[in-house]
Amino acid sequence: MTQFMNAPIFDADQHMYETPEALTRYLPERYRKAVQFVQVGRHTRIAINNHITEFIPNPTFERVAAPGAWEPFYSGNNVEGLTLRELSGKGMDSIPAFREPEPRIAVMDEHGVDEALCYPTLANLVEHTAANDPELVVAIIHALNRWMLDTWSFSYQDRLFSTPVISCALVDDARRELEYAVTNGARAVLIKPAPTKGLHGWRSPALPEFDPFWSDVADANMPVVLHGSQPPLTDYIDMWEPPATNDFTAVSSFRQVVLGHREIADMLTSLICHGTFTRFPKLRVASIENGSAWIKPLFHDLQDAHGKMPQTFEEHPLDVFRRNVWVSPFWEGSVEDVVETVGWDRVLFGSDYPHPEGLTEPRGFYKYAEGMDEKRARDFMGDNARRFLGIPVRNPAADAA
Repeated sequence: MTQFMNAPIFDADQHMYETPEALTRYLPERYRKAVQFVQVGRHTRIAINNHITEFIPNPTFERVAAPGAWEPFYSGNNVEGLTLRELSGKGMDSIPAFREPEPRIAVMDEHGVDEALCYPTLANLVEHTAANDPELVVAIIHALNRWMLDTWSFSYQDRLFSTPVISCALVDDARRELEYAVTNGARAVLIKPAPTKGLHGWRSPALPEFDPFWSDVADANMPVVLHGSQPPLTDYIDMWEPPATNDFTAVSSFRQVVLGHREIADMLTSLICHGTFTRFPKLRVASIENGSAWIKPLFHDLQDAHGKMPQTFEEHPLDVFRRNVWVSPFWEGSVEDVVETVGWDRVLFGSDYPHPEGLTEPRGFYKYAEGMDEKRARDFMGDNARRFLGIPVRNPAADAA
């Protein structure tokens, strides 16, 4: 099949590179010493509660790997066996389009991208690194959201939709953060796919005690993005091999195989098996930058559990998944993983621009495309994301057909 290549693009996975003040400008005075940028030899690192994290090796983002620099690695064509650092080369200075919305819109125009969801990058590490202090987590997240609103807005020209972050660690605070997002025009919110540590220990955010928050999400008709982040299993993997292997540019083959994408499968399993999606059937949740290879094994396990214990489910778990969940496969992954299990109306395109593990530009996806007719290309490359966000599709005739 000839690939249709003129679909209006909604990129469901773009990122900003924050400045260091993103976490500190609005941080209350009593927490100022809890977030520090420190020098370790020649390198700047971020320390939260005196814990230096290596997960993001250059948290100032003053110099970064070029967009798409790691494409040979992630496409499985790394024939020379280069490390991510070697593929990065000398990198590049951050450009305004990585830092501000107006120049990003200009780049989107160059790339032929009509709209995009834009996620913070530093948010990857906050909840994991500061988990032992839930009140600090909440304070940092709110500071980041205030900075994001000031710098990017949550809806820039109705084309670039930045996503405020919500930590579920403290339910009342999560509800207040959602209200802040809604009041300031957010079109989607970002939640880490992981258990959360509140004042009474670790819990799944899908347990009934979090229902007041999910009720607010449903009432606000707010889409929720579960974006890949610092894996909650990091501490477990550190038992198997030195923690120094835990950063973006020095990923080991062991971590690559063992970690997989367990966190997103577990999060969605909790939302289904703990009944959140059944209690709030209108919730819309998207898995972004978690790949898609986990879907078929998860569907198998959910089907198996239902066959053995149907009395524990109020609805068939696969029906719940198909009703409530959208999935963006990796650009180098398989769209069919999603289509064969969840359906064409639930698959989203994401480029991960401008991260090095993403594409040099979103249209580069067509090199890896599996062949889609016009209707399916329009759905995948944009209209499904528009439906997810509740904004007008670019092919209304298809909806009317």
